[in-house]
Amino acid sequence: MDGTLVPTRDHAVAEQSEIYRCSTNHQVVIDANSRLVVAVGRSVSGNRNDCKTWVESGAKTAVGNTMTIADGGYPGTGVVMPHPRRKGDEPGVGLMTAADVRAYRHARDGGVEAVATMGAGVRDWAAAPEEAVTTVTPGTINVVVALPVALTDAALVNAVTTATEAKVQALLDAGHDCSGTPTNAVCIAARTPGTDDEAVSFAGPRSPWGGRVARASPRPCAVRLGRDVAPRVGA
Repeated sequence: MDGTLVPTRDHAVAEQSEIYRCSTNHQVVIDANSRLVVAVGRSVSGNRNDCKTWVESGAKTAVGNTMTIADGGYPGTGVVMPHPRRKGDEPGVGLMTAADVRAYRHARDGGVEAVATMGAGVRDWAAAPEEAVTTVTPGTINVVVALPVALTDAALVNAVTTATEAKVQALLDAGHDCSGTPTNAVCIAARTPGTDDEAVSFAGPRSPWGGRVARASPRPCAVRLGRDVAPRVGA
């Protein structure tokens, strides 16, 4: 969701804004799955900031309790906003989800750690038909896998593929005829190669570190789906 300023000559509904001499502010909400506009707020004078326009335009009422993501211009409104990186913070990765992240699941295998949050309300195959998805049920599977070694760029790609294959295996083993949800994310965290470190070149499922990724990754998914798996060697 975001606001946009529309220039207009009708001074009855418009005011001078930071971009145009005279404009109106419109709040537009887009569905993340279908990418279609689902709500447009009533026009508000252009000198109103997005926080006030979000309420005064009726857009907030139209959205109701649906989780809404916006930029940093909506503090205190209840929408989800990105957190700006503070000075001295290391680069990081943010994963969006409507699932309760307090219900995460965790697993280890030979030094590899995997964490998953899961909301499997929307299940689908990756190569789904082209027609737009109409359901708005929240569903996201986020998997974060951490390795205590450095990986080459090629091995990082291997590790993402391996973790994804393991997640699909967990879904199939739990009786779900799908490859995941439309908003899945997989994050691989590995050490930055140093001068004395030799980066691992392979992370496929039959490589030493890739095998650990493959064994650790499906376990939190399987437990979250309500189907535990046998303990792994080294877990």
